[in-house]
Amino acid sequence: MEVRLANPRGFCAGVDRAIEIVERALERYGAPVYVLHEIVHNRHVLEDLRSRGVHFVDELDDIPSGAVTIFSAHGVSDEVERVGRERALRVIDATCPLVTKVHNQAKLYDTKQYELILIGHPGHPEVEGTEGRFEGIVHILSTPEEVRALVVEDPDSLAYVTQTTLSVDDTREVIDALHARFPKIQGPDLADICYATQNRQNAVREIAEDVDVLIVVGSSNSSNSNRLQELGERAGVASYLVDDPAQIEPAWFDGAAKVGVTAGASAPEVLVQLILDRLRELGVNSSVEVSGEDELVVFKLPPELAN
Repeated sequence: MEVRLANPRGFCAGVDRAIEIVERALERYGAPVYVLHEIVHNRHVLEDLRSRGVHFVDELDDIPSGAVTIFSAHGVSDEVERVGRERALRVIDATCPLVTKVHNQAKLYDTKQYELILIGHPGHPEVEGTEGRFEGIVHILSTPEEVRALVVEDPDSLAYVTQTTLSVDDTREVIDALHARFPKIQGPDLADICYATQNRQNAVREIAEDVDVLIVVGSSNSSNSNRLQELGERAGVASYLVDDPAQIEPAWFDGAAKVGVTAGASAPEVLVQLILDRLRELGVNSSVEVSGEDELVVFKLPPELAN
């Protein structure tokens, strides 16, 4: 078998920044360091950081008063920020700048007293954070069918924003449905889908035309990784999401000549290499790196950790 490696794949600038923030906080302040929610959605990254003294918690109440506290790359609500100040936590904000952009857009629509439609998956930390930046009415949906069933107070006073890690194709369908039903709705087209999500989806579309099986390296709770698997399946390719070499089944490759490999934006390259090692055990004898979009984006660190 031959492997075709998608490019780009793996860590994006927002994930690189978030992990560096945690590592620098450990160096500067020492353990323990507390992170509200998972800093990124990848089991291997989290296990490594836990071994070095990082505690991932679901509620601010689980953090001792005054402790070094990092808000994850997915962002948080205004209320979480307020409670953090009240408890005198030493907060470092690792929110991806592209998520912050969505927060700012939502706040702008709030000042105009629009109802907000948030295109995204209910319960996802990014969606909860964005919803918590808007004081007015928020509707969360992710399908054209939900658009058709939506009941709003004023069809002429609507706006939308999107979760940054969605499928570009699915989001386009939802936006088209919104414009068809509410012609005066305001929104950013597909601009809220982050560059890294788009690039990784484009790379999967390219290799899916030329492989028999697609392996997506990423954790099951990673939104962008799940979207990559779905893209492969839509292209008619048997597609599997794995975050450990032991999950790979030999039967997946019966009769396969070419295997595509990609990784979600929160999956480290070292894990991709472990997956490739496993594939070599199963008969892969060569790999080709597919050319793709160069990613040169770098996000600044928070001022408290910049030096």
